[in-house]
Amino acid sequence: MNETRRAVLEAIADYDVSGAEIAERLDVTRAAVWKHVEALREEGFVIESEGDGYVLESVPEFGESAVEYGLEAPFEIEYHDSIGSTNDRAREAAGEGAENRVVLADEQTGGRGRLDREWAAPSGGVWLSAVLRPSMPPAHAPLVTLAAAVATATAARETGVDAGIKWPNDVLVPTDDGEKKLAGILTEMEGEADRVSWVVVGIGVNANIDAEELPDTATSIREQVGDVDRRTFTQRVLERLDDLLADEEAILDRWRDLALTLGRRVRVETPDGVVEGEAIDVERPGTLLVDTGTETVRVHAGDCEHLRAT
Repeated sequence: MNETRRAVLEAIADYDVSGAEIAERLDVTRAAVWKHVEALREEGFVIESEGDGYVLESVPEFGESAVEYGLEAPFEIEYHDSIGSTNDRAREAAGEGAENRVVLADEQTGGRGRLDREWAAPSGGVWLSAVLRPSMPPAHAPLVTLAAAVATATAARETGVDAGIKWPNDVLVPTDDGEKKLAGILTEMEGEADRVSWVVVGIGVNANIDAEELPDTATSIREQVGDVDRRTFTQRVLERLDDLLADEEAILDRWRDLALTLGRRVRVETPDGVVEGEAIDVERPGTLLVDTGTETVRVHAGDCEHLRAT
């Protein structure tokens, strides 16, 4: 959001302020103030004129300026009503030098998950990809994925959804029909031997979506607890992610607190074969420790399945 426009919003948030006062405070003309107010109105902000002053009555449900307004994290939002893939666009933005850019969409028409699986991303969800430039070696990049899963599960729990994490990054909800997927994370990276150039972390959340629009293995916030304020939810995800990335030492502990995988029998398909046993811990930067009964195997990457207790 334009910084002057943000300042205009902050000025009129709590009480009516005259255009002249705003202009003087921001060192711009009254005509410039009026143009910013009109632009905000076009974006869906309800701004009433009270005498000679302006007052903010309501904020739009979703969108670029709506999410940026009140966001307590250093992200710039790029919003699309519809896009093929937020991750694709975020990679383009990363190549253009963007940092802390979040590509956000109401729907994705070409969404994908891990292993290039198709990911349903209809209107009403929260589909975003953040361009990050963390100061870490590439070997530590899996921490970003874990942090994104923690941020998403935490925000979901704040809405009342009983969300947890399946290693490494699927956000699931235990139901009578088994665990159903609420959100997924897809992380892509470019870097050199000793440093990360950029990380794009894609987060897809089934928010205000009917169950009929989703696969049988998925669920939504709407199905679990009713509709959520997507603007506030998106802000909470981004704020939690920013907090975690500022405190890397906290990521694993927070992940363990939300893990559905630890203490469970699992089957993990890895590039080197299948590992089956009890998941006993996760260690930096996101390695799963599996007790097979004869040894403890460290799994760095793979497709994890929770097995039923026997």
